[in-house]
Amino acid sequence: MAYTTLDYTVDDNILTLTLNRPDQLNAFTIEMAKELIDAFNTASNDDNIRAIVVTGAGRAFCAGMDLTTEGNVFGLNEDLNPTMEDMNDKLDDPEIVQGVRDTGGRVTLAIYECNKPVIAAINGPAVGIGATMPLAMDIRLAADSARIGFVFNKIGITPEACSTWFLPRIVGISQALEWIYSADIFNADEAQKGGLVKAVYPQEQLLEEAYKIARKIANSTSSVAIALSRQMLYRNANQSHPIEAHKVESLAIFYASLHDGKEGVRSFLEKRSANFTASLTQDMPDFYPWWD
Repeated sequence: MAYTTLDYTVDDNILTLTLNRPDQLNAFTIEMAKELIDAFNTASNDDNIRAIVVTGAGRAFCAGMDLTTEGNVFGLNEDLNPTMEDMNDKLDDPEIVQGVRDTGGRVTLAIYECNKPVIAAINGPAVGIGATMPLAMDIRLAADSARIGFVFNKIGITPEACSTWFLPRIVGISQALEWIYSADIFNADEAQKGGLVKAVYPQEQLLEEAYKIARKIANSTSSVAIALSRQMLYRNANQSHPIEAHKVESLAIFYASLHDGKEGVRSFLEKRSANFTASLTQDMPDFYPWWD
């Protein structure tokens, strides 16, 4: 798929995915949503990609939904009258997909399903979907110029992009509610204080700090172990009893120990760097994905 709103660049096993509408402060569109979904699905199954860094072109990360679009700015079909029954029974029906489902949520679900670690480098203003999309990413870094806002209630709408699932898990329910209720735009220091971002860096240093993390992952870990670990952490954290995590962990470590695990043990005993050879496309254990 050729992208018109994104830049997709792979170097040294790291994909840099850049929101690329700088003249519009990388405002989110339905086209961008479709391209992001395709990009994350493509990267998820590409053995040449070991980690993903997401950032914005120009001075913004993403200024939110492009509200200049004619008609329903969210791309929704106002002729429909959807019900919760429709969402439960017809979620993948084309009419529901195109006319009802939140496009930001479809993007964050693609990130959630991705097999690769995702690092957000929030290089500037990140408002609305620009604030909620990074919630589905594993590690969030911000430039000191970043301004972040969950502004939905201020314009008469509700949070989206699965943010009511992600945000309380990241920052806690009280902080999440305060940011949603106030709809304020806050700076990077407040984002770090509230636990939303890991660290704040000068603008010119941000990407290199993101790449440091990405290189460490790409150069020293097993891609199969990373993919399993990512999904185990997200999905097992929501189980009602640790026995459910134990079941999955038992299978994961059993199969991992037969492949890259052997090389990992050898490299430890021989005091050298590991040379992991298992690939996502060829060597994922048969029980994956266990949640299907």
